Amino acid sequence: MTSLHSPIRPASLATGRVSAQALADQLAAQTVTVIDVREPMEYAGGHIAGSLNVPLSRITQANLPRGPLVLVCQSGNRSANALAQLLQQGHPDPLAELEGGIPAWQQAGLPVRKLNNAPLPLMRQVQIAAGSLVLLGLILSNTVAPGWILLTWFVGAGLVFAGVSGFCGMARLLAVMPWNRVSL
Repeated sequence: MTSLHSPIRPASLATGRVSAQALADQLAAQTVTVIDVREPMEYAGGHIAGSLNVPLSRITQANLPRGPLVLVCQSGNRSANALAQLLQQGHPDPLAELEGGIPAWQQAGLPVRKLNNAPLPLMRQVQIAAGSLVLLGLILSNTVAPGWILLTWFVGAGLVFAGVSGFCGMARLLAVMPWNRVSL
């Protein structure tokens, strides 16, 4: 692996993780290209200036620029997955991933660029929708019919299932809504 503060070495020698400050230095020196592997909606909400958005689902089909690449995502999971896919495909140029993702970049005091048409972050949308459904269920159970309390139970069970399994049906549903379609 590369040192967190060293330049990216050729892929044949090693791949690695790059700290936010090391990436900022490499961007200033114009020695790397940043590939953000998040979905367009997430990218629009805040990304490293100059980065290219290539979602993980399209990383192996994309025509990536030549030269050293640093892969970026929110937490590091998708960038690690993209790194593995590109290595398996035999990508010829040096590859690395940003350690800690976008939050590490921001914690280092480095700026993110937000697009004007960025929707609310998906988790905030889930919180708003779930909270609204719980309140609606409570109000309707007290004013219309007691059976409406089942809506509250359903939402609560869905949130518990999402936390345990990592699958959030509400988030998947909200992600495909028209207001979350972003054109970059």
